[in-house]
Amino acid sequence: MRALRRFLGRRHRLIATAVAILAMGCALLALRPDTASVTVLAAARDLSGGVLGTADLEPVELRPGTVPDGALRPGAQVAGKILAGPVRRGEPLTDVRLLGPSLLAAHGPETVATPVRVADPEAARLLSPGDVVNVLAAPATWDGSVPARTVAQNVTVLATPGGEPERGALVVLATTSAQAIELASAQAGGRLSITIGSRRR
Repeated sequence: MRALRRFLGRRHRLIATAVAILAMGCALLALRPDTASVTVLAAARDLSGGVLGTADLEPVELRPGTVPDGALRPGAQVAGKILAGPVRRGEPLTDVRLLGPSLLAAHGPETVATPVRVADPEAARLLSPGDVVNVLAAPATWDGSVPARTVAQNVTVLATPGGEPERGALVVLATTSAQAIELASAQAGGRLSITIGSRRR
């Protein structure tokens, strides 16, 4: 009986030692830096949109499961690209945030990106990417004798890069090729304005 107690006592000590070693190993694993992290580019500060500079982005480390699809990596050529809309500081930058093929992909194969200048910069500041607008054209010296006409209906705003106030605000729209031609013609001979509709879902 005494021998059995000694045997069981040794066995309990071995189990307790194994459990302690296992717990210590788990603690060390939890404290070890995550060597499998992924480096991506994120906004170095709040960005309002427009042309990106090298100082606008910084590398950040993310766990693999938290990296968004299309995240841009260090070395990506982003300087000079157009940011489609506002981005918060620390937000990872993805391909659909930049004006280009990825941004147009959601609008169908017949869609083109059409930059236009809206005569009233204050009205353009009300726009955000995803807004749906109608574009109106009026003669450059509009006095009300010739009514404004609609030149593009239900087009989606892709980006609002801004522009020089005296030249009007630059807005990039998702249009068909036919709408792009109509907008270019209207802009050459007049002033463009917008009305804002419901955002597409």
